[in-house]
Amino acid sequence: MTDWEELMAEDWAIIEGMLPDGWEDKAEELGAWERVRGFRSKEVLLRTLLIHIALGCSLKETAVRASEADFADVSSVALFKRLKKCGEWLRWLALGVIEKWLVPSGQVLCSMDLPLKIVDATTVQEPGAKGTSWRVHYAIRLPSLECDQFKVTSPKEGESLERFSLAPGDIVLGDRAYAYRGQIAYVVGQGANVVVRTGLTNLPTYDNQGRPFDLLAHVRRLRNGEVGDWDVWFEHEGTVVKGRICAVRKSLAARKAARARCLRESGKKGRTVKPETLEAAEYVMVFTTLHHGFSAETVMEIYRCRWQVELAFKRLKSLLGLGNLKKFDPEAAKAWLHGKLLVAGLIQALISAGSAFSPWGFCIRNRTVLAAFHVEGNPPYDEILSPGNHPLGRNGM
Repeated sequence: MTDWEELMAEDWAIIEGMLPDGWEDKAEELGAWERVRGFRSKEVLLRTLLIHIALGCSLKETAVRASEADFADVSSVALFKRLKKCGEWLRWLALGVIEKWLVPSGQVLCSMDLPLKIVDATTVQEPGAKGTSWRVHYAIRLPSLECDQFKVTSPKEGESLERFSLAPGDIVLGDRAYAYRGQIAYVVGQGANVVVRTGLTNLPTYDNQGRPFDLLAHVRRLRNGEVGDWDVWFEHEGTVVKGRICAVRKSLAARKAARARCLRESGKKGRTVKPETLEAAEYVMVFTTLHHGFSAETVMEIYRCRWQVELAFKRLKSLLGLGNLKKFDPEAAKAWLHGKLLVAGLIQALISAGSAFSPWGFCIRNRTVLAAFHVEGNPPYDEILSPGNHPLGRNGM
């Protein structure tokens, strides 16, 4: 084995150690290995898919690279068909990586047994100086991380909740881009509910007396740790939509960071920040159509579910930002996005694992081996490496 081959083997061993247990068996169970040809193992199938998904290579280039690496002997057409069959397997892998490495022990990705659906969009740039730009709109269910809708449009077509099909009872989670009257009215018309972040001006509402609701005046009254809850309503094309504003004041450190970010972003655009905009940045304000059976604290916790997967999702947009997206086949597009989720999860898992670095340069996967050396009176291995007890500090540095 050459030095390069040995290095590649070591690198793959680290990645493989991040994958959930039984990942190869799941390939058969979920149809990814059904009537497979050209791939000598499930390992090389996944490694070939990652060339395409993680590196943004075209299917044709991926096939060439896989052949050069002696991974597989397949055409770009065969690889495309195989990708379509691997969507559910890639989703299962992504969820497994996130739950194994990024969710605190004893917790679940999202503890609420509710029909939650995250909606988002991002722009994808094809490789090359003259690469085509697309806007990808996607909906992902929690806690399964299932991408159940995926649409590709021109970048000129903006984000909208009206691009998604909704079922009665769905709870749609979105950012400020979706906090507009028409979009919320559409969701309500489908029998679904929204929990969306809002700002000062994008969603004008009224109080129960019909007066314009002064959002900033109300949130100013919040004490640290208190969650505000106010009934509001608005009208859109003759339809009255009733809802609530729930809000919480950020911690001191978070407030300082939010104000700094607001000033930095405005400076880049050559704009002067209004004082009320800076003040509003100190709060998280959410509009919801959920009834009062859901307390304000529960509403904020539902919105937080969107952030429970942020460790993986914060890298998703940058990963989506460069890639080959000539996949107008719905199944291929969903598989591609599930693969991106897997890559995002693996990157964050590697960063997290790296904080507990060691002189041998990798993580020992089988902790039962270390448990066998536990001496009475000394803390167990897991306790030693817990964030508060790390010998080099919270971040291992």
